[in-house]
Amino acid sequence: MVKSDSAHLLTPDFRLSLAILALSVPLFWLSFWAALVVGLFGLFLLVQTSLIGLAFTKTALQVYSGSKRIREFPYSEWQDWQIFWPSLPILFFFRETQSIHFLPMLFNPAELQSCLEQRVGYLHPKPEPLTSATENSSGSPGVAKSKQAPSSR
Repeated sequence: MVKSDSAHLLTPDFRLSLAILALSVPLFWLSFWAALVVGLFGLFLLVQTSLIGLAFTKTALQVYSGSKRIREFPYSEWQDWQIFWPSLPILFFFRETQSIHFLPMLFNPAELQSCLEQRVGYLHPKPEPLTSATENSSGSPGVAKSKQAPSSR
């Protein structure tokens, strides 16, 4: 699949798919159809967890289906990334210049976060501290006064 010296292949994590499958069991007593939908979604995620692979190379995130590379996302085009609900990670999000991607957490979350920090870095903008330019005339923070263009009368 991927040479170990050139990339880091993430370890699959079956917890999300198995948790969704387990959720379908008590749903069966409430609604057969809801349990069927949730159970099929859990099975779908279980199959995807075993088939899909993510590899972090020096320049891009590569997506594999079995041993075939199906997509590549160069880090130079990334604008943001985030793992939602770090205490219970279920979703991985990243944004490129042209598109946004959401992936269910089918991989080891700690390993994913470590690779993202090492290969992509932190892309979240840091909030800027309030300055005197954002204070109104009374000295309290507020919306900065906008400079109006001179009228052409």
